Amino acid sequence: MFPASNQDVGFHLDNSEAGLCAVIPCSFKSEFEPKAIIWFKCEKPQYRCTHSDPVFHSDKSNTDVQPGFKGRVSLLEPDVTNRNCSIIINDLSKSDSGYYLLKVEGDRSGDKYYYTVLYTNLSVKDLHQKPEVKISPLIEGQQVTLSCTAPGFCSGSPPKITWMWRRKGEEDSYIQGNITASKTENLTAVTKSHSSTLTFKPSVENHNTIITCQVSFTGNETRKRTATLNVNCKNPQIFGETSVKEGDDLNLTCSVDSFPPSWKLGNGSFSITNESAEGSGLYICTVEHLMEEINVTLTCE
Repeated sequence: MFPASNQDVGFHLDNSEAGLCAVIPCSFKSEFEPKAIIWFKCEKPQYRCTHSDPVFHSDKSNTDVQPGFKGRVSLLEPDVTNRNCSIIINDLSKSDSGYYLLKVEGDRSGDKYYYTVLYTNLSVKDLHQKPEVKISPLIEGQQVTLSCTAPGFCSGSPPKITWMWRRKGEEDSYIQGNITASKTENLTAVTKSHSSTLTFKPSVENHNTIITCQVSFTGNETRKRTATLNVNCKNPQIFGETSVKEGDDLNLTCSVDSFPPSWKLGNGSFSITNESAEGSGLYICTVEHLMEEINVTLTCE
């Protein structure tokens, strides 16, 4: 047996959140050829926990792994002879908190050797990260795509992403639109990004609608993000009497609904007192927004 020391093994562990995953970076030195890497979980830092069933065994023919950890723990480097004992624990729950102990087995010149090493403590907290929702500017009648990215970059099982929306004072309802299934993108060997998109054509009725992206992980860990939709309407209108008697006043108003009010009116209101026949003709209201110009015309007689 070779006892562990800080020079023999090195690992560092940050706190993790339920529903996500934990990576324990680990490497070791040995004078014998390693044959198996085994990890144990202990409630307290004591060596006798090696007498319990392991939470991971690199020999897949070993059937003694605890049922609650089967399929959730794996080596980052499958070849144990590289002396990399780093593991990833997926689909975390708070019950995974505790002390984890490494045991390495091998042989030298036909003799079996093994050693156990210092513990590392895993602390799993409640999930507090929220999904990220990105919303492009919304223009009435123009197709738009919204995206929702699940929190964390390491979860094991893909989370379930659900879109909902509601008007103020109403209950949540599922969105009518083109929703993609959860998409997984590999970022590194151990990190992944899970996301979903929603594509639809907004209308004025969608203005001030509250939209929610809900992400559910294994173990009923759920987080959500809400946002309020602001829909820009780009259909200006001219209001007023288009036919007046000679000598009366002509009053015209050009308006456009804009949320927020980002449209610029070229001529908001127009008045002529004591209208004469010379006032008859074509009137144009110009509206500008996002480098776009829209004209609305009206003929007065």
